[in-house]
Amino acid sequence: MSRPVLLIAGGSRGIGAATAKLAGAAGYDVAVNYKNNANAAASVVAAVKLSGGQAVAVQGDMALEEDIERVFEQVAEKFGPITHFVHSAGIIGEASRLDEASAATMRETLDIDTFGALLCLRACVRTMSTKHGGKGGSVVMLSSMAATIGGGGECVWYAAAKAGVDAMVIGVARETAKEGMRVNAVSPGVIDTDIQPPGRVERVLPALPMGRAGEAGEVAEAIMFLLSDAASYINGANLRVSGGR
Repeated sequence: MSRPVLLIAGGSRGIGAATAKLAGAAGYDVAVNYKNNANAAASVVAAVKLSGGQAVAVQGDMALEEDIERVFEQVAEKFGPITHFVHSAGIIGEASRLDEASAATMRETLDIDTFGALLCLRACVRTMSTKHGGKGGSVVMLSSMAATIGGGGECVWYAAAKAGVDAMVIGVARETAKEGMRVNAVSPGVIDTDIQPPGRVERVLPALPMGRAGEAGEVAEAIMFLLSDAASYINGANLRVSGGR
């Protein structure tokens, strides 16, 4: 019986890396996408292999159409058709009010977090959908509680980018529901990973209902559930992993 093949865009750090390690232990073949940090990706691959899984690191900029298409092709050549996908590639940009933000910061964030996510979803449909000869599959996109809260005073553009992810999840889930695919999202709250600017976690702790930030592994567990057959009738959903925020 063939093993499920999982590609994680942005799998070399934070939530993506935590998901890769869980997936390897759960019997997936795991492709760890990274943009620049080959050493971090190699470390995740090694951890997956230690757990008994198979893994490979694949370089590619998930904001670029040609890189996205190449990454999907390379993973298919290595492991066979991709059956599962997690989009964890994203940036926030330098924190500020909107009127103090540069156009370059906003554009780079939207290119990666929204347009890149759309391109990845398109690649998933072309790979997994029975309309295109695929065998179906499960996709989980990382959104953010920022899309609900708005990111005021810190990252309105990031909140807008992730609101776009929320919309595309619903739309693509409905487009492909009869084609063997499920598309869902998770919306993390404040998670203690390196995407957080220095000192932010400590600064916002008083506003967090549980009095602590979340951990990457807690979000990864939710992602693994949505990827799995245990979530077979969950489609177009957005699961908040925010400690009640």
